[in-house]
Amino acid sequence: MGGRGGGFWFLQVSGWALLCYLFYAQAISAFSYDLGVQMGTQESADQITQVGAAFWYGLAFGDLVVYMPLLAVGLIGLWLESSWARVILGSALGITVYWPVVSLATVVAARDADGWSLAKETDYWIVLPVIVLWALWGLRWVASAARRGS
Repeated sequence: MGGRGGGFWFLQVSGWALLCYLFYAQAISAFSYDLGVQMGTQESADQITQVGAAFWYGLAFGDLVVYMPLLAVGLIGLWLESSWARVILGSALGITVYWPVVSLATVVAARDADGWSLAKETDYWIVLPVIVLWALWGLRWVASAARRGS
């Protein structure tokens, strides 16, 4: 599946780093959104309204039950050079493109809404595009590995 070259290692190391970040920033918040707010990984309802907090909670819960398992299984499968790993990892990388785009669209759409006030909006615009670019690179690498038949 592409061998153990630089692309393989970059995807493995950065993928597991992202998974650790997601555990800290999203999984904990899926169990206790208020704890996520206290930890600084989520925005409080005072800043983004109850609906905004519910939306961010929904993303955290979806990450916990769908996205994080797909990413972990895809990375493990890639490591084991399993034939199914490309499909699983590709689906996880597709989600990795999707959720930052949804989050940024939400930030823009809600920017002028009553009760919405992100103190750290710039952080979203720094981190999320980097994640999208990483996922797009990963999708290209997985597709290239599939074409090579490895």
